[in-house]
Amino acid sequence: MPYTINEQKQYAQPSDKVLQAALGAVEGLQGKVLNSSNGHLEAKFDKKIHGKVLGDRTQLKVTIRDDGPGATVDLEAFPVDPVGRKLQFGARKGVTRTVVNWYWAHLEHRLE
Repeated sequence: MPYTINEQKQYAQPSDKVLQAALGAVEGLQGKVLNSSNGHLEAKFDKKIHGKVLGDRTQLKVTIRDDGPGATVDLEAFPVDPVGRKLQFGARKGVTRTVVNWYWAHLEHRLE
């Protein structure tokens, strides 16, 4: 069973505004930005977000690129161990999906 989630969404706003919303979404979910440059964003989320214990850490890799009048967001999410290595087995079901759903919700809320 693959643990990695790959998704893509398009937004009508320019890529710089989407990038600011993406950074705000990480902050809103109590995540830590590991790297942010040239439309690429890497963030890590702890086992516990806003008091809800999820059970696994999650890492997101986000790429934001101009797509005509708007921007396209490519997202890759996967569970990681305490050292930051990608989990290949033993991850709890649904944790990464929950973090991804919350991330999209926070991002879209900031773009309204």
